[in-house]
Amino acid sequence: MLTYIRKPAEDSEIHKILNPIVSTWFKKKFPEFSLPQKYALMSIHNKNNVLVSATTGSGKTLTAFSSILSELITLSEAGLLEARIYAVYISPLKALSNDIQVNLQEPLKEMEALAKKHFNIRIGVRTGDTTQSEKSGMLKNPPHILITTPESFSLVIASSKFKNHLAKVQWIIIDEIHALADSKRGVHLSIALEALQYTSKSQPTRIGLSATTEPIEEIAKFLVGKNRGCAIAKIDLDKKMDMKVLCPVPDLINITHEVIHNELYKLLDALIQEHKTTLIFTNTRSATERVVHHLKEKFPRKYTENIGAHHGSLSKEHRLKLEERMRKGDLKAIVCSTSLELGIDIGYIDLVIMLGSPKSVARATQRAGRAGHKLHDTIKARLIVQDRDDLVESGVLLKNVIERKIDSIHIPKKCLDVLAQQIFGIAVTQRIKLKDLYTLITNSYCYQNLEFKEFMEVIEYLSGEYSKLEDRHVYAKIWYDPETGEIGKRGRLARVLYMTNIGTIPDETYIQVKINDQVIGHIDEAFLERLKRGDVFVLGGQRYEFLYARGMTAQVNASVVRPPTIPSWFSEMLPLNFDLAMDISRFRRLVNEKFQKNSSKQEIIGFINSYMYLDKNASEAVFHYLQEQFLFSQLPHDKKIIIESYKEDDKKFYIFHTLYGRRVNDVLSRASAYILGRLTHTDIELGISDNGFYLASEKQLPVESVFQHLKSSELDEIMKLSIDQTEVLKRRFRHCAMRSLMILRTYMGRTKRVGRQQVSSMLLLNAVKRISNDFSILKEARREVLEDLMDIGNAKLILQQIEKNNIKIAHTSGRLPSPFAFNLVLQGHLDFMKLEDKTEFLRRMHQMVLAKIGKNNKIED
Repeated sequence: MLTYIRKPAEDSEIHKILNPIVSTWFKKKFPEFSLPQKYALMSIHNKNNVLVSATTGSGKTLTAFSSILSELITLSEAGLLEARIYAVYISPLKALSNDIQVNLQEPLKEMEALAKKHFNIRIGVRTGDTTQSEKSGMLKNPPHILITTPESFSLVIASSKFKNHLAKVQWIIIDEIHALADSKRGVHLSIALEALQYTSKSQPTRIGLSATTEPIEEIAKFLVGKNRGCAIAKIDLDKKMDMKVLCPVPDLINITHEVIHNELYKLLDALIQEHKTTLIFTNTRSATERVVHHLKEKFPRKYTENIGAHHGSLSKEHRLKLEERMRKGDLKAIVCSTSLELGIDIGYIDLVIMLGSPKSVARATQRAGRAGHKLHDTIKARLIVQDRDDLVESGVLLKNVIERKIDSIHIPKKCLDVLAQQIFGIAVTQRIKLKDLYTLITNSYCYQNLEFKEFMEVIEYLSGEYSKLEDRHVYAKIWYDPETGEIGKRGRLARVLYMTNIGTIPDETYIQVKINDQVIGHIDEAFLERLKRGDVFVLGGQRYEFLYARGMTAQVNASVVRPPTIPSWFSEMLPLNFDLAMDISRFRRLVNEKFQKNSSKQEIIGFINSYMYLDKNASEAVFHYLQEQFLFSQLPHDKKIIIESYKEDDKKFYIFHTLYGRRVNDVLSRASAYILGRLTHTDIELGISDNGFYLASEKQLPVESVFQHLKSSELDEIMKLSIDQTEVLKRRFRHCAMRSLMILRTYMGRTKRVGRQQVSSMLLLNAVKRISNDFSILKEARREVLEDLMDIGNAKLILQQIEKNNIKIAHTSGRLPSPFAFNLVLQGHLDFMKLEDKTEFLRRMHQMVLAKIGKNNKIED
């Protein structure tokens, strides 16, 4: 039962329920309770499950801990504080865990100073960085508040010695719950919580915290599991926002690369110098390093030791040192990719700059909230765009941020690899009846629709029913007795195997690229996943044709003259959120309607301004971009897909204007290519972006019939066939085999390198297919590719709308690609072109488009 907390409590009511010391501390520290505290504290005090959704810097963490500290202090004063864990705080980041320890200990010290006595409340951090001696210390003197990560939490509840300290845990706090719910880390945690609840002598209160929570009711269900109540405190703080989309130049198309590059860095420098500390977000790690380099190079007197780069590829020591310098205020600017999005304390930031669209409203909100982190500060952020697609996207995104419209996250369901790992973990700690285990698992929101048949398939795999797998060194990990209906661990090494192989994050490394035995260079695994035989990519300035991959080696052919089909930066790019994509498509339709009514330029620009909060430069640029597409061809939008065709050299290109985000377009493009390939018996080149996809072939393709053959009811089967022999399925099968413990990362003290894991995985994949093409872990690999990596669910929705004729299909052809097609057409060439050549190419194409629509290089008003 989900309920919304509609009315905030009075300060006087809250002070009554708090320990007098805590109450006095609040009165001295703050003029009043924050809104999250007014809405949620009473529910937490009454042991109700609560999801608190409020903006960054609004006091959510203190809300979660206030009632807990109050009770612990009361117990301490009465001499009733036991040596056990009362509260568990789970954070997605190790750094956030250390942060919370600092931010908890400081208030506790201040409360002890007020009371003039020690409460002896222990706070302990247990993560992957915790030393063995610290872990041993916690066994003897357990912390009253345990701060941990999802992985370490699972280890703790599987530890026979430590588990006793959790027997009567009263509170579980999950911070940044949105960052866990959309990944298998969250799925893993959801079963761990149920396993704890099954063995716990108490029913712990679950508290979820998030700044960007949507769909909020789904996340509340994820927090509490099946058939449990949850109070939702959704606080829309009227926090002041100062946010703008900026163009470094008035015209984003008729300009040289040198000018836009120089103007961009002048703008960045001006913004940084106007503020005390600026946090700059890029969308890739390479861009992070590039921005720091250019700022130092262009302004050597201003940026020396007072600027730093922060991203996941840097060492832990480097990141911690940089974070400490941020807190001290030693840095004028920090440039990062996604690593500083979550709520780690990085000191005072008065401006956030986003270089390019963050691709989702939730991410933009999270990033912007790093500035003005304190409750009454203004959130100040600037989105700087460098091309016209980015401008339109960022304009609609900013509108949604300002209007508090958060896009939805995807919560993975029925992950059979995680299920296998967690069933083994439960069996390690206890004998359990199968029916009780099934109930425990299906109490998790992620598994509430798990069929008993699917559950038994995993049990059969774990209990060694498939003897053929022993040839591939996959042995039974549990025993199952059909007579008693119980399962338990098998073998003396079971606990060690589980403890040393736990987790959901796969090992990844670089792939060696070779021509026969000669090493050419390296690419990352995410990039290899995109490749299919015949694809051309650039490495070290040279073109190579992908042939095949074995283990961690990709074999290529250097004798290739075709342009690249896959840009090397593709794997780094953040995908556009589907909800945001649909909002951009709707905006296009509204503008299209005004063009069709022959509305004046002034009227249309007025609409664009009122709709998107843009400055004069930006709104003029949006108007001209959309007008050019409208005059050249047609304007695609949420009710119309345009398929345009044109010829380049001996190849025919078919561009599908499907603005649904890259995850949906990945499905639509592969399914379309599969169908057309079967119809024409030819290999088809494809490229995708957030705004659409293209298919290319030397043969004429019957694209006008593709949506007649591509039915929503058949999409699952078509996609299953289209990915069956791909690198993406082979790689993802390895990840799933690791999570399900078919392949052990660590065994008998030895660690298996990723290359060996992949070789084992390929042999295992063949063995599994011989058993059944629907073997549980292979089925999970397909599900992960189609539902988590891609977005087959929303692709089906689009096809259903086409079938109902709610989305029309229109065809155009010509000698030139349309303005909306420029970036998609250019995509494969980017690695081979200098940035200035790219800018010149776009400028030249733009002039040709203007000439075609008869405007003599100037669009008329």
